[in-house]
Amino acid sequence: MSLDPILLMGGSGAIGHHTARALRAAHPDVPLLIGGRDLAKAQRAAEHMGGARGVLIDSAADDLGLGDRPVSGVVVFYMDHALAGLRFAQKRGVPHLSISSGVFEIAPEIATYMHRPDASPIVLGYEWLVGATTVSTLSIAQAFGRVHDIRINALVDEQDTGGPTVASDFEHLNKMLPAALTRRDGVFVWREGEASKASFHAVDGTEIEASGFSSIDVVGLATATGAPNVQFNLATAVSSSRRQGRPMSTEIIIELVGEGLKGEPLHTRHAVIHPAGAAPLTGLSVAMTLERLLGLDGQPPTPPGLYFPYQLLDAAAYLERLQEEGGELRRLQA
Repeated sequence: MSLDPILLMGGSGAIGHHTARALRAAHPDVPLLIGGRDLAKAQRAAEHMGGARGVLIDSAADDLGLGDRPVSGVVVFYMDHALAGLRFAQKRGVPHLSISSGVFEIAPEIATYMHRPDASPIVLGYEWLVGATTVSTLSIAQAFGRVHDIRINALVDEQDTGGPTVASDFEHLNKMLPAALTRRDGVFVWREGEASKASFHAVDGTEIEASGFSSIDVVGLATATGAPNVQFNLATAVSSSRRQGRPMSTEIIIELVGEGLKGEPLHTRHAVIHPAGAAPLTGLSVAMTLERLLGLDGQPPTPPGLYFPYQLLDAAAYLERLQEEGGELRRLQA
């Protein structure tokens, strides 16, 4: 199918590159615009990706400085506090996906959507690694008749630092919201101080010290499953693969407790693993979300609305693509 270019705002970084690679793996001819405030950097990234063009972004302009250049969708890889990309997408009537804001910063986006709900599909892509966690968790939850507890523990390797934009975003999130949004006994609370400390066992069994993290996964999973207890913990340490002498990886430990389909007690433990770290897994999630939004998967394009990534991503297709990249959803001993 013929498609106008997809605009990747801030797409010259690692996640932008991995998004382009994942898109091209399934759809080699998809055209891309790599937008940035540094035109030379955007052009270099576009040349490296191939089939892409670097463009200068003017966030103060209604047209982002693009004039009447056609665009089929907008992805924002940094914290767009001015919502320039969102307003542009609504004006053009094209999908918008942003991945970097914190759970405490979504009110402006929701307000913008509420005033023009029929303008375009808008995705709040703030789940951990843009759906890798929620899609996998909800797939596992199908074996449950009732879920009581969901505990997500994400392990980022110390060497998996990402680029300067990622570092800046995390610094902002930690500064603005040190407490961790958690659901406890059906009530949303904020863990802080000693209550925010946690520990978990990595894939290789090593105990890891962690801290509560305010990921939007908590509210999404609580709403989707009805689980009264949901928490998300984050740790930066040596990944299991690197402890075994292999390259770094990223791990997401998913632990569910509840009742099986026949009412029996059920406790499961799984891990989402990507052998190349967080950026490639995030890129895969962004690429597959774009494919669904634009109808590149053979289904009709997504209609206007407000979405989480897990509401758009097909779990079976996602896990198949993850496996093709060398990743996996692995069952662990509970």
